[in-house]
Amino acid sequence: MSLHIPDTSLSRVIVIGGGFGGIEFCKHLDTRKFQLVLFDRYNFHTFQPLLYQVATAGLEPSSIAGPLRKLFVSKKNFYFRMGEVTRIIPEKNCIQTSLGEIRYDYLVIASGTKTGFFGHDENYREVFPLKNLPQALSMRNTILRNFESALLVDDEDEKQKLLNFVIVGGGPTGVEVAGALSELQKHVLPKDYPELDFRQMRIYLIEGVDRVLSAMSEKSSRDALDALKKMGVQVILNKLVVKHDGEKAKLNDRTEIPCKTLVWAAGVTGDLITGLPASAVGKGNRFVVNEFNQVKGYENIFAIG
Repeated sequence: MSLHIPDTSLSRVIVIGGGFGGIEFCKHLDTRKFQLVLFDRYNFHTFQPLLYQVATAGLEPSSIAGPLRKLFVSKKNFYFRMGEVTRIIPEKNCIQTSLGEIRYDYLVIASGTKTGFFGHDENYREVFPLKNLPQALSMRNTILRNFESALLVDDEDEKQKLLNFVIVGGGPTGVEVAGALSELQKHVLPKDYPELDFRQMRIYLIEGVDRVLSAMSEKSSRDALDALKKMGVQVILNKLVVKHDGEKAKLNDRTEIPCKTLVWAAGVTGDLITGLPASAVGKGNRFVVNEFNQVKGYENIFAIG
């Protein structure tokens, strides 16, 4: 398959990823001096901090996503291709993509992160990550479908599973999801589903350390915890969810919480592309770079974001 990108006497810069880092780099590169090619698996940019609003039906997808091409419509020598980069071949200065192979003079890796399960992916096949728009829409649809199902279930234990929501991870995403679900419980859902008793709905936020928002100040942690408790969220600290099978969440103290829906907001890992040596990769699957963001061992490969 041809990518239909013309040959040029200009140096070709390929950027992998249309997130915040990739977009900002593309905006600032002078395309009078370089040919610029941007790859992303989607043809739109997502404002990730508001994914939780889409997942909890607070915003429509179009409110947080916009076409990547529109951002660069005025740039000369710019090309966008929707495809997945599958391999970097540094010895040939080229990348393999789902659309074909293409050479670069300079490569900028801005592929970001993906959901991390601490090496135990098999234990969390039934959870809902929240890293992209399709995942947010899947979570949103499941939440609403749960309430539809709860209307028709006679078995009280099965109904409780549908009305229990477990959020793993007390960082900003987890706290925001818990708060948004509580707002839905109090102000929106009782009007939409008057036949359901939303006093039965339970929202659990589980964090592995001794406070929520642990990357922020202790005051912020206390304020957030107090607010969550006032909203009726059951916050469980110093506990880990070790498995979820779609029916119950199992904690490391052997506690079990029956639930159909578990939202995973417990951390991320670098979204690596194969081809670069292990020496170029550090903790959390992040590339090792110098002060110029050059990837260790390479002069013409950079990593940002």
